[in-house]
Amino acid sequence: MSTSAPEQPRATKVEFIDQMLVVCLEDGREIHVPAEWFPRLRDASEEQRAKWRLVGRGVGIHWPDVDEDISVRGLLVPQSAVPQARKTA
Repeated sequence: MSTSAPEQPRATKVEFIDQMLVVCLEDGREIHVPAEWFPRLRDASEEQRAKWRLVGRGVGIHWPDVDEDISVRGLLVPQSAVPQARKTA
């Protein structure tokens, strides 16, 4: 029996609570991140925020009214935790 996280975490529900983006995953986890991380969502109306759809069977979330796309994996592994590729001159 494996206790590791699924290779492709999938969202099932999205909501905003106060100024937090809350994403529920199919494995029961919830991700809470500040809406401040996503200026388009931060500045969007409640109606615009409520119009989201899952893409790729839940591997991503799309808000068509504000043209915002977020990957679930990106919420779990923030860019600051991923080593940047070395630039070559």
